[in-house]
This record gives sequence, C-alpha cells and structure tokens, in this order.
Amino acid sequence: MRGLTDTEPSRGPASAQAVITAAAVLAALALFAAACGTGGTGARDEGPAHAGSSARVPAAAKAPSPNPSQTYEKVDAVALVKADPVVSATVKRDLKPCSGDEYPVDVTYGDLTGGTAEDVVVNVLTCGDAVGVGAYVYRQVSGAYKNVFKAEESPVYAEIDRGDLSVTKQVYEKGDPVSSPSGENVITYNWAGGRFVQEDFHHTDYGNAAGTGDDTPVPSDAN
Repeated sequence: MRGLTDTEPSRGPASAQAVITAAAVLAALALFAAACGTGGTGARDEGPAHAGSSARVPAAAKAPSPNPSQTYEKVDAVALVKADPVVSATVKRDLKPCSGDEYPVDVTYGDLTGGTAEDVVVNVLTCGDAVGVGAYVYRQVSGAYKNVFKAEESPVYAEIDRGDLSVTKQVYEKGDPVSSPSGENVITYNWAGGRFVQEDFHHTDYGNAAGTGDDTPVPSDAN
C-alpha cells in the first residue's frame, strides 16, 4: 500500500470541516433557487390567511331578528268599519266599492298606543276625488279591535308621524273647488292615560297664485 510522502497534502480534521461547510452552503443555495422557481416574490404581500394563521376572517354578520313591533296582523278594514258602532251611518252607507271589489280605504299599521299588537289607522275616502270622509284608529284589546279615535269632519286624513297621530283637515272658504282648499289644519295627538291627547296644532294658508280652474265647488257643509 502506498504510504504518505512529505509533498502530498494531508487530509486532517480541518480539511473535513471545510468540506462539510461547503456542502451546507450548496444545499442552502439549492433551496433558495427552488423557492424562486415557484414564481413567488418572497414574503407574501397579500392574500387570504391560511387556516393556521393568527389572522382571523370576521364571521358574516348575523341578520337581526324581527322585532315584534315590526310585525302586524292584516285586517279587513272595510268589515272593521262597517261593524263599528262608533262610525256614523252616513260613512257606512257611502262606503262602497269604486270598481270591482276595490274599496276607497287607506290602511296603515303602526305603534301609536304602546300595545302588544300594531294599531290600525283607517281612512275612508270618496271614490271620485279621494276626499277623506272619516279617519279612525283601532287598538287591539283582548284579541279584538276597539275604536279609540274617530274624526268625521270631512275632508280629513290621519297618519302616523314618529309614533304620534297626525290628523290633517282641509279648510275651504266659500267658492273653493274641492281640489283647491284655502288652507289646512294639522293636529297632533299623543297617547296618554288610555286616550289620545292633543299635543300640537298648526294652520297653513295656501297661496292663491295658481288658478282655480273649473272644478266643482266644495259642498257648503264642509269645514
């Protein structure tokens, strides 16, 4: 077996350590090249977080449950008015379909009295000119609807305004046509002590710059 000579380099511990270090560097370079080859740009700038990531995607917002006060029970307003002993015989007699089975009534549901069910506001109108001839509020008491407000001084119309009852009455002067009243009164009521109490009143005079046309004058008994 050939022995070592003085001119041949020896392979001691220092030489072995250098080989190991070089191999580690080459391995690191190979891993870096593989990562670049995937088309990435290094650290991810944006994109969805992985399941194991500390970032959490917020859950979809829950749809709010319906508030009981936002539900209502639809009523037969015509039957309600005709069976109501508080409604005048004249309004009942004139409450007829305008065409087919279409009655001239407007019905609004809302909270006016703070009850467990929505209150019902019914406006009865004329077929030809849609003039209000009666306005009524019904409150549910022990499963039945009770009349707690009525206004039959035509023309009149009732509405719910931010939890209050707003009643508008057109004001006519002699010779005013039905379509052109001289002004209006608006009365606001609030439910207190088991009844509606007047809270506000204001009157508006309409301007008469526009022509009155050839409309039929309002009946003399209208307010």
